[in-house]
Amino acid sequence: MKAKNILIGASFALALAVMIGAFGAHGLKSIVTPAAMNTYQTGVTYHFYHAFGIFMLGGLAQIYPKIDFKNIVLFFALGIFLFSFNCYLYALTMKKVFAMIVPFGGVSFIVGWLMLGFKIKKEA
Repeated sequence: MKAKNILIGASFALALAVMIGAFGAHGLKSIVTPAAMNTYQTGVTYHFYHAFGIFMLGGLAQIYPKIDFKNIVLFFALGIFLFSFNCYLYALTMKKVFAMIVPFGGVSFIVGWLMLGFKIKKEA
């Protein structure tokens, strides 16, 4: 995966995080409970952290061109989808099925960070 493509994807993920965060801040506060809003905000926070993580991977791909960051990018993106988007859906619907998927996203984030550490230790 090329550094440029990683940076482009990260930019779109960050723009989406801003849009979703703004929607929550301006459109949901009067609609959902404070607990649901907290869940929604947690999704936004982790969305931002890991979209920035993907952006960081684009920079690292330029510094370490021999390291393939593709799987790490995929785990971070999967984590955003499974963790953050299910936080959003749970906050909006209060359907337990969405809350039950969230831990799989957390595991995806953890796997991505561990893979990053091992790849840099091995290759750099």
